Parts: sequence; structure tokens; C-alpha cells
Amino acid sequence: MQRVDKANYYLDIAETVIERGTCLRRNFGAIIVRNDEIISTGYTGAPRGRNNCSDLGFCMRDKLNIPRGERYEMCRSVHAEANCIISASRRDMIGGTLYLAGRDAKTGELVGDANCCAMCKRLVINAGIEEVIVRRTPTEYEVIPVDKWIENDESLEGTMGY
Repeated sequence: MQRVDKANYYLDIAETVIERGTCLRRNFGAIIVRNDEIISTGYTGAPRGRNNCSDLGFCMRDKLNIPRGERYEMCRSVHAEANCIISASRRDMIGGTLYLAGRDAKTGELVGDANCCAMCKRLVINAGIEEVIVRRTPTEYEVIPVDKWIENDESLEGTMGY
């Protein structure tokens, strides 16, 4: 029996966290690890006390035909990365790694092109997380240095440098 590498070990845990997700479109699981210790976990779901889409039986973004990656303010859910960061102390996250995995809620298929949205990137940067590792296939993943998000500031796109 071959032992699973550390990145896939933590990504497997992130995939287990997905099972708590309540989104009717895509569910994500995230975990933050530092010094080989899990600091926190997070999944996609409505804020505490509010009804989840799975409880309501519909997704507003689906009803309005909003494409993936757009108009997140119309979504009831807090993203997995945000929930993970909210549940941790910044001093514990500094220098850590966030592991992220996603599944399509309708098909159960892995979201192989997953990435943090612009808002979650900002949270990850401010949390002091050093890298994000995203599951691409059951055994392959991408390591994203958070410094790249700082250098390539997408919030300046379209501003003509002002």
C-alpha cells in the first residue's frame, strides 16, 4: 500500500468538509494547516441562523441565471475559504496553507478549475496565509503562492493605472 502524500491527505480532508455544504450549485471545503496541524475548517453555507439554499429548495443565482463567478452578493452562502478564516485566529494562520476542494452539487463531479474569488483572495492575503493548494483531479493539485495574488492585483484591472 502506497502512503498518500501530505497535500492529498489534507485535500482529502477538505473534500470530507464539503459534505457539510448546503449550496445547490457548488460546494467547497477548505482547511487551513500550519506546522502540520489543522487550524480550522470551512464549507459553503448560509450565515449562522439563516436558511440555507438546501433548506429553501432553490438557489437565487440559478433562478436569475447568474453565471459562475459573477454577482456573489446574490448568493446566500459564505464561501468555504471565508468560513475557514473566520473560524481561526490570524496569529495561527500566518505562514499557513489553505487547502481547497470543490464539487458540483448537481453532478457530484470535482470542480477541477476551482479558484478563490476576488473577495476570498483578499481575505486569504489579510489572514497571512502563504499558499493555497487547490485540488484539480483526485490526485493532482495546484500550489498557488499568495504572493502572486499580491503582485497581480486584479482589483486594478480596468482602472488604467489610476
